[in-house]
Amino acid sequence: MIRIFQNWMERYLASEEAVLLLIILGLGLLVVVTMGGILAPMIASLIIAFLLQGVVQRLANWGVPHIVAVNIAFLLLVGLLLAGIFILFPLIWHQTATLFSEVPGMLADWQKIMLALPEKYPQFISEEQVAQIVAALGSKLGGFGQSVLSFSLAKAPVLIAVLVYLILVPILVFFFLKDAGEIRFWMSSFLPRKRPVMSRIWHEMNIQVANYVRGKVIEILIVGSVSFVCFQFLGLNYALLLALGVGLSVLVPYIGAAVITLPVAMIGFLQWGWSSEFYYLMIAYGIIQALDGNVLVPLLFSEAVNLHPVAIILAVLVFGGIWGFWGVFFAIPLATLIKAVLNAWPVANAELQSQEEVSEAS
Repeated sequence: MIRIFQNWMERYLASEEAVLLLIILGLGLLVVVTMGGILAPMIASLIIAFLLQGVVQRLANWGVPHIVAVNIAFLLLVGLLLAGIFILFPLIWHQTATLFSEVPGMLADWQKIMLALPEKYPQFISEEQVAQIVAALGSKLGGFGQSVLSFSLAKAPVLIAVLVYLILVPILVFFFLKDAGEIRFWMSSFLPRKRPVMSRIWHEMNIQVANYVRGKVIEILIVGSVSFVCFQFLGLNYALLLALGVGLSVLVPYIGAAVITLPVAMIGFLQWGWSSEFYYLMIAYGIIQALDGNVLVPLLFSEAVNLHPVAIILAVLVFGGIWGFWGVFFAIPLATLIKAVLNAWPVANAELQSQEEVSEAS
């Protein structure tokens, strides 16, 4: 047993760099767990800077000076934020308010449907069971309505924080883009000069995580836009709100698609019932999901690390439990980073040991 542990130590922790890397990873995990909510704006700024770094690099390749390219990317970000605040957000707010105002009518419709089930399928469900389900649903909706009201009255500091983040995040993104080289040089000054393990992990992370983040944003835009056009063409109520949910659902693979299917089907059924329009909706929605999983994802993430579905679900559960919403949001990049570490560490460490043996022999 001791020999096995010694072999493991010699393989993974044979150098000072490996021990330092282990300490850095441990401290990083501790910071995320204890201060994740506080550092969320900075982490979000890093993700956005990753996205815009491609724009800056493309402009630099065309001969545009670095500071000019950074300003162009920053203005693009500000323009998208303003378009979202003044164009997209009012439409989403209007549809959300309309949906809440029509919830009692939807509940009444569902009660009629549920009360008709014992007559059609008495062998599967009774009137008492239907009454219990309707009562439970009514209490849940009532509690949800009270939560929404209490949020609107008592959570004003949260709204103020959102406004602060809308100012803070663009500023951080600008400086991350402008001084990216200086920041990397300053951080590397605290590290050993010879760091093959860290260099390999940084190379893997820079390629895989950046490709994942950029590809995921493109996937959200494509899936959300196609869903909106499809829902709007079919005349589905709350088309923009549902399309936004479908687009954001790709952040959580497998689980997100399963969760967003329920509101799409419920809204469609309450609007059309068992009609041809409802079947057209579900067929179109199924085609969108199939094309996303079988065409769009392989096309966008061909250069990214391929994670097994079990690893993806496990990452969502673990990081979501540790870090809440942000853990779910960043689950796949964090899992990708862990895989990059596991892939690079033993290889680079073995190369370092072989180099040391060659130098000692000579």
